[in-house]
Amino acid sequence: MTLDDVLHPPTDPLACGTLPVSPLHTLYWETCGTPGGIPAVFVHGGPGAGISPTSRRYFDPARYHVMLFDQRGAGRSTPLGETRENTTDLLIADMERLRQQMGVERWLVFGGSWGSTLSLAYAQAHPERCLGLVLRGIWLVSEEEIDWWLYGVRNFFPREWEAFAGQVPPEERSDLLAAYQRRLTSDDPAVYAPAARAWSRYEGSCLHLRPSATTADAFTADAVALGIGRLEAHYFQHRAFLRPGQLLDGMARIRHLPGFIVHGRYDVICPVRYAHALADAWPGSQLRVIEDAGHSSYEPGIAAALVDATDRFARDGHFEGPPAR
Repeated sequence: MTLDDVLHPPTDPLACGTLPVSPLHTLYWETCGTPGGIPAVFVHGGPGAGISPTSRRYFDPARYHVMLFDQRGAGRSTPLGETRENTTDLLIADMERLRQQMGVERWLVFGGSWGSTLSLAYAQAHPERCLGLVLRGIWLVSEEEIDWWLYGVRNFFPREWEAFAGQVPPEERSDLLAAYQRRLTSDDPAVYAPAARAWSRYEGSCLHLRPSATTADAFTADAVALGIGRLEAHYFQHRAFLRPGQLLDGMARIRHLPGFIVHGRYDVICPVRYAHALADAWPGSQLRVIEDAGHSSYEPGIAAALVDATDRFARDGHFEGPPAR
């Protein structure tokens, strides 16, 4: 089974454009699918990763009308890598502006990794605007998750971690986040660019069950690395601008909504225990653990489960019962 075997066929955007959301930030957005179809929004990961043409392929274009957008500082939104005026509450407000622009009352919220975090925060702020949620690679912003990413991943990817930690002097490695923040917030490209590439390569090297050199190399491109490096460190430093335990504590606001959670058994970026914690706090949600997958939504097993979830919701309006296809 390959990725192309399980995704819907490639499709072009119906429309695309930009939306100024502040004097500083302008968002890139696009739509795909069929006007009048089930409204949905694609919430990308990172923070800072942005959308891609593959992002459209998790939805049946005959049954969905999907809005996709690059969050502040990510992808084709401008300015790239900008951390000022960049908080979770502001991103939630941006999603509401985009929903209103799309002209829909409620939509299916689809997000992975950091996108699962933002999707949960958005849904808890605006439960009346959500038809349901499809989430992948759960990240709940606990201290343990942040510490794991910074230090624990070396248990599975020791050489990749050594390259990541080796970007800063030994005396600074006891607080890698602060060390990287100092470099990533520099105004000097000779300082921030190597740090962004090292941070982004570290993540790209650990995404898959079977590591992909091609993915790792792609993550070092300046157009990718600056958004991922700066914004991930920024949101780590501020604990995603959420209270400790906020997302699990807020589940009472959305537990009535249909939910589908997909997680790779061998996800070392976001360990699977947090997907179980979310499912336990969300009675009636469906959790599918993919036994032969890591973190990436491009793992065929994860992609197949995500497509099954959107197909099933299009067919039934919920995620229970037999597979959609």
